[in-house]
Parts: sequence; C-alpha cells; structure tokens
Amino acid sequence: MRFSQKVWQRNLDLYQKTLGLPFNQELAAGTLSREAFSHYVIQDAHYLEAYGRALAVCAAKAFHADEIIQFADAAKIAIVVERSLHNGFMQDFGISKEQFENTPLTLACHHYTSYLLATAWSESYPVVLASLLPCFWIYAEVGKDIVGNSVANNPYQAWVDTYAGEDFHAAVRAVIETVDRVAARCDEDTLAKMHEAYRYAAELEWLFWDSAYHQRQWAGLEALRAD
Repeated sequence: MRFSQKVWQRNLDLYQKTLGLPFNQELAAGTLSREAFSHYVIQDAHYLEAYGRALAVCAAKAFHADEIIQFADAAKIAIVVERSLHNGFMQDFGISKEQFENTPLTLACHHYTSYLLATAWSESYPVVLASLLPCFWIYAEVGKDIVGNSVANNPYQAWVDTYAGEDFHAAVRAVIETVDRVAARCDEDTLAKMHEAYRYAAELEWLFWDSAYHQRQWAGLEALRAD
C-alpha cells in the first residue's frame, strides 16, 4: 500500500471532521456570514505567503531536478494566489489593502505557518513533503465535496471553483505521486515522522477553518493590547 493510501486511511476521521465544520457546510449552502468569510480570506492571504516560503525551502531540499521545479513552481503559484486575493475576494468583500496589512495573524494562522516553516527548515525532505501535503490534498477534497453540494447563485462560488477546478486537482495528484515516490525509499523511522507531520498539519487545517468560522484571535492578548 502506498504512503498516500495509508496516511489518508489513518486520518479519514479527521478529514470527515474537517468536512463537517460549520464553515465548510455553510460555505456550500451559501449561508456563511460575510464577516467569517472576510476573516478567512485575510488570514488565508497571510497563510499563503508563508506556505510559499515553505514550498521554496522544500524545493531547495528536493532530491531531483524535476522536483525542484515542481515545488518552486508551487511556491510561485502560492504567492500569485495570495496576490489575486487582493484583487478578487478582498475587493468583492470590501477589504482594503490597509485593513489587510493592519490585521495580524490569528493564533491559528500563526501556529500553522510557524509549524510549516519550522518543519521546512529543520526536517528532512520526506518529512517536509508530508507536512505540506494536507494543504494540497484536504483543500482539493473539501473543494470537490463543496462544489457537489453548492447551491445555485452561491455568493462564494468563485472560491469553490478555485479549489474544485481540474488545474488544482492535477497539481495535487502530482504532489501525491511525488510523496509516494519519495516515501517508497524511506526507512521506518522516517515514515513514522512523515505520518506524524501529516497528522499535525491536518489538525492545523481543521483549526484554521474552525478559527475562521468563530473569528477567533488570541485569547487574552486583545485585552493586553487594549491597555
């Protein structure tokens, strides 16, 4: 059984919990509040910049030239998508450039991006790959489910189309193939670390969406800053 098959089966419960989050269910129904979606878009833009950095480090650690190209291109795409948010969703939802720049990372976003960057710099290439995989794969699967259940005239259809499109899914399949090819050469200790890295990043995916729905910031820190 390939690594991707094993890791998906081991974490299927977590994926189902992620899919069942109110954010994703209400997004498909078109009933998600504008405030929650705006909160999400701002944090997602912050996240994608850090994700692009992690992908660039991953490219530098890659075993083969084709994989360097694959993840260097993915890093570029993450930044392009981050910038497109400013010209797309942010404008559509009345989020100014100043509002974005003056909105700090939430606890969930800070935790997730810090984990990915720390892993990218400190761990081996296979483990870095595993930590980056949930963002690709879970987004693709959630997007596929949402597009299948999306209501007509959904105000969030543009977001749905972005992550349910064939271009994105083709890129995800290519990443999964690379992860499986690399994992096939790894020893048991490295595979265990890969499973651990995937699980932790998948948990942070869940936390990111849950935090966006409740528009959570930093518990207690807001009061400190207000003083």
